Amino acid sequence: MNQIRTAVDVVASDLESITDRLAVEFEQLSGHNLVIAGGAGFLGHYLIQAALHWNNTHADVPPVNVTVLDNFIRGVPDWLTALNGNPNLRLIKHDITCPLPAELGDAHYLVHAASIASPIFYRKYPIETMEANVNGLRFLLDYCLAQQRKGKPVEGVLFYSSSEIYGDPTPDNIPTPETYRGNVSCTGPRACYDESKRFGETLCVNFARQHGVPVKVARPFNNYGPGLKITDRRVIPDFARDILAGRDIVMLSDGAAKRTFCYVADAVVGYYKILVRGVPGEAYNIGVETPEISMADLAQRMVALCRELFGYQGRVIRKESPDKDYLVDNPNRRCPVIAKARAELGYDPRVSLDDGLHRSLVWYSGNREASDA
Repeated sequence: MNQIRTAVDVVASDLESITDRLAVEFEQLSGHNLVIAGGAGFLGHYLIQAALHWNNTHADVPPVNVTVLDNFIRGVPDWLTALNGNPNLRLIKHDITCPLPAELGDAHYLVHAASIASPIFYRKYPIETMEANVNGLRFLLDYCLAQQRKGKPVEGVLFYSSSEIYGDPTPDNIPTPETYRGNVSCTGPRACYDESKRFGETLCVNFARQHGVPVKVARPFNNYGPGLKITDRRVIPDFARDILAGRDIVMLSDGAAKRTFCYVADAVVGYYKILVRGVPGEAYNIGVETPEISMADLAQRMVALCRELFGYQGRVIRKESPDKDYLVDNPNRRCPVIAKARAELGYDPRVSLDDGLHRSLVWYSGNREASDA
């Protein structure tokens, strides 16, 4: 960890770790066409770069050919621009809520990561959020049926659902297994995201059962780290933004809500394992089981780290959000059971919270500016 001094160091170390742990999965992806819808977003940051890093370090085998579908409504991020000219990367400007473009060609693996995931932004754009999670998914599933009819079936599909589909679990369902059916409002301010992800899962299950589409579901639990823009408005980038600006950390709650946080390099390993090895129609929690930490404790932990890293002199202060719906339907606790992913996929998260926060803060120190997420 002491050798991680710059944002470049963080990314290089993470990509090496990801590809080392995905040797079997990338061997299966070798020579295939991988399409990532929403690839210019947070999770695309390492999904794309990991595949291309594997290509660069395995020149003796056919490469993974990556196609990114994105509307680039926020522009093309710098990390993606830096990959311009890579022979195994193709960018197609496309809105996932519209029929897929003809130039897509024959895809062997599909990832649907095109969605608004930050609560601040999906509450601002609720209809667009629902359209991406439902209509966008349907276009990808219908593409799979068309490929079946052509005799060129898709080999794997990954739909990003969310731990939000569980809503606010009852105490006896924390940690939360995939079998928990949820405690979710269908009309509250977060319902546009929660319920469209739930319906998306229903689409996946039925396309798998009725049509044999090899679609699998990931339920991420509070991923964080490189690629998650400092303007995203989720808790860790929000705290990092205050810290790097030399301001006090502003907490808009009592800080009692608890979460477990999964570093993105660990999470991306899990997602590729679901794509390649997951059972069609099945959902997998991807996260970490410990530590379950309160937002107040998270803030204090980040303050302590940043005093050491940057000489930060700020403190944590509490204010009330002007948004009356800011905390409506916000789960009190969020903690997964990941036994299924461990047993069926060999998923094994390794990055501790302190190490992940250290890596994230170093990365944010080199990525302090970003357009609104």
